[in-house]
Amino acid sequence: MSSLRPLIPLLIAAGILLGGNGLQATLIAIRGAAEGFEPATIGWMGTAYFTGFLVGCIFITRMLQAVGHVRTFASLAAIASAATLMLILWIDPIVWSVVRLVTGFCFSGLFTVMESWLNQGASNQDRARVLALYRIVDVTSVTGCQFLIPVVGTDGFTIFAIMTMMITLSLVPVSLGDRSNPAAPVDVKLDLKRAYQISPLAALGCIAIGMTNGSFRTMGPVYAEQIGLSDTGIVAFVSAGIIGSVLVQYPIGSLSDRWDRRKVLLVATAISLVAALALSFLAGSDPLINIGLVFVFGAFAMTLFSLCAAHANDRAEKGEFVLISAALMLFYSIGAVAGPVLASALMQIQGPSGLFVFTAAIYVVLIGVTLYRMQVRGKVPPEQRGRFTALLRTSPLFSRLTRKKDDPSSPLADG
Repeated sequence: MSSLRPLIPLLIAAGILLGGNGLQATLIAIRGAAEGFEPATIGWMGTAYFTGFLVGCIFITRMLQAVGHVRTFASLAAIASAATLMLILWIDPIVWSVVRLVTGFCFSGLFTVMESWLNQGASNQDRARVLALYRIVDVTSVTGCQFLIPVVGTDGFTIFAIMTMMITLSLVPVSLGDRSNPAAPVDVKLDLKRAYQISPLAALGCIAIGMTNGSFRTMGPVYAEQIGLSDTGIVAFVSAGIIGSVLVQYPIGSLSDRWDRRKVLLVATAISLVAALALSFLAGSDPLINIGLVFVFGAFAMTLFSLCAAHANDRAEKGEFVLISAALMLFYSIGAVAGPVLASALMQIQGPSGLFVFTAAIYVVLIGVTLYRMQVRGKVPPEQRGRFTALLRTSPLFSRLTRKKDDPSSPLADG
């Protein structure tokens, strides 16, 4: 444990940032609906966030190379903190969309810095423990901070002040910890064509999953509000989806290590489809039923990205791991940009059920693509499969935490 001690300040800062980011996503939807914003308007705010996130994925590494980790982190935290205050100073859909664009870029950069630091600070012996701790911090902080909403309320200045304080306070453990300025990570060439050639299913799958997951994260609270849930119910609804993904992800991953991953992907997508249809047809029927269904939805839908990534890595040559990870993250972000605005447009027409009608339609397409790819290409032999890893979608660098620094399939892992 002593070898992990220098990383504790980073994990504390990560928890504060992850919690603040998750809180902002839910609060924007709830407060926006209370202010009379149309679902389509809130959808555009989600699209703005993921657009900023996408731009950050592409350009933040260059910023790190230019000014280093410490200055990049401090600058982005200051900008994100100031932008968050603007949410309460100017309650306007255009201002809020601009703020979400800016915070998407900032959080993409902040998580990139955090994960670069963790990657370089974790030894090969400790990487599994660091990864596990990071996952625990992610789930507990994101779900825990959600419950500030029913405790504090969404009216007034307080909840926005708390979000601003969280972003600002993330600077404290980073500043007081023993933080040298490590070498900037190598800027990976985003060869989307090569990634698609390696696995068309993974590339198209990540776009589809970005559309569905981005839509759920943006419009899920709006769905919950429109079916009559209280603030506590809305938070429980969102948290159930997050918790479900954690509890089921590793058993599904273990199955995919032994079976054809595409079959596991097919089954998980089919279950996600059934859950989405149930959430559509049973919208507002009973709060406990809706929360139970979204738990099942999250358990399988949130696992699909990691399954696609594992399948792509099985197909990749040695040395292409980082290229694949960065490209799939970009494919996912492209889908997440498109998803919220399309789902919210359907909700504008059809009501709350439109969210999961849209989601179900995307899953039908993904199932069709999976079946087609299974017909035209054989399965990967068991001896050529790698191990499944549950991936976060916080930055393109997260995947490097999953590989040892001297792993020949991840030559850039040293940064």
